[in-house]
Amino acid sequence: MEQQTGAGAVLAGRYRLVEPIGSGGMGKVWRAHDQLLHRTVAVKELTAALYVSQADREVLYARTQKEARAAARIQHPAVVTVHDVLEHDDRPWIVMEYIDGPSLAEAAKAAGRIEPREAARIGLHVLGALRAAHAVGVMHRDVKPGNVLLAKDGRVLLTDFGIAAIEGDSSITRTGELVGSIDYLAPERVTGGAPDPSSDLWSLGATLYTAVEARSPFRRTSPISSLQAVVNDEPPVPRQSGPLGPVITALLRKDPAERPSAGEAERMLIEAMEGREPKAAHAYVPTRAVTAEERAPAREAEPPAPEPAPAPATATAPTERPSALAGRTPGRLRRIAVVALVAALLGGGGVFGVLKLTGGDASDNAGPDDKNVSAPDGQDDGADAPPNGYTEVTDPAGFTLFVPEGWTRQMDGNQIDYTGDNGKHYIRIAADPTPDYPTPYAHLLDLEKQVAKRTDYKRQKLNPNTFRDTTQAVLWDFTWTEKGVHAGPRRAIEQMYVDKNGTEYAIYMTGPAEDWATTRRQFDTVLSGWEPAPKKG
Repeated sequence: MEQQTGAGAVLAGRYRLVEPIGSGGMGKVWRAHDQLLHRTVAVKELTAALYVSQADREVLYARTQKEARAAARIQHPAVVTVHDVLEHDDRPWIVMEYIDGPSLAEAAKAAGRIEPREAARIGLHVLGALRAAHAVGVMHRDVKPGNVLLAKDGRVLLTDFGIAAIEGDSSITRTGELVGSIDYLAPERVTGGAPDPSSDLWSLGATLYTAVEARSPFRRTSPISSLQAVVNDEPPVPRQSGPLGPVITALLRKDPAERPSAGEAERMLIEAMEGREPKAAHAYVPTRAVTAEERAPAREAEPPAPEPAPAPATATAPTERPSALAGRTPGRLRRIAVVALVAALLGGGGVFGVLKLTGGDASDNAGPDDKNVSAPDGQDDGADAPPNGYTEVTDPAGFTLFVPEGWTRQMDGNQIDYTGDNGKHYIRIAADPTPDYPTPYAHLLDLEKQVAKRTDYKRQKLNPNTFRDTTQAVLWDFTWTEKGVHAGPRRAIEQMYVDKNGTEYAIYMTGPAEDWATTRRQFDTVLSGWEPAPKKG
């Protein structure tokens, strides 16, 4: 297996890698120096190819080549320029224009939110890039705040065409494959429909909503509940969007046929940028009841949840099509499509590591044996210093924990991992400030029902307990057989609880079943150093 190339390496005798500036599930982006033209460039490395089968590696290689071809076809000042494509360490790398400035996700996080007129200006540039792409048969398919770059000179650029689709080129797309970032996927893509230019406009609407409202409109506690929200839920009424609000609502219509065209969206964004309310947008806003929460006075916005580094979520889409479900209501149809997607996701590897599923009734239906309160073995209330072999880590998300020495941070979708062997053993942290369930125990009971239907899952323990002085906590211990990269019997343990600020945390650790004794001891040590993120404000 090839080794990852590090800082100081020179690619093609020309591009010297300086430092990583972004990473995700598919690759890493480096700041590099072009020694021939004496300029700074960005270089994208396909790290995912190091850890997959040869067949999947060839698909990833082809996708990278496709990204370069797609971007090269688009001539527009709001599209990041591709300078070169090369091969190094038996895998392709893309050399791109370097943008000196943050992503929209980073800018929104730093400022708390983006002012509506500025967001409209940004949206206008992104729309221009999309129109240029669509004109040459290219759909982006992963428009999100992390892929919108804000140069210090005021330019706005759209990047990462890595999962773009070129019309007529399906040679490297697997049947039914769904690619993109979960809470920015258009509903028709989640339910197995073919994406078209209006799908990119929907993603632009979700991106602008996140920028001005300081939260993603469809992000929930887990990937599957986010997918369900995309398909079934209307976004919360924009309350901080000013004249941009009706434009966002118009772009987020569930039915592609009910969304404005690119030309209409452009006119609306221009009016919003000028501070005028786009009257034409109101024709696209559906009539609906307003909840008491939406009628309440707006509170000062909190910073949005951290945007993951550019990383497409890839899954096999539902094979069951709407034509096979005639006679069911639209809501039932959408739910079936999402459940089918869950089953497909679980068919691959990393079942519990990829999804923390939700769905169904959230009732607390515990039996008598499950009501006994017990603390995790070896738990204490925190330690002053990590024991030998561990490091105290304060994560960028704000929480602190003890991590085995040599383990490093990775992002998997919206969840944070620490691993020392590329995911064979790992810690995963998930946090939700607005839990969907009345108790963590109800949450895990529902999750257990979902996964037990689709795997050889076996419960070892699922007990409410006391953790960090709260009884709003539960400990889950279970086994299953994984089918992915790290195939074989596995065992995992998860401590879920709600802290005093109302945030639901899940602290999860897994490894091969044969290593359980070590994993269990490590988990106790991880918990002993756990401190949640401090309350904002």
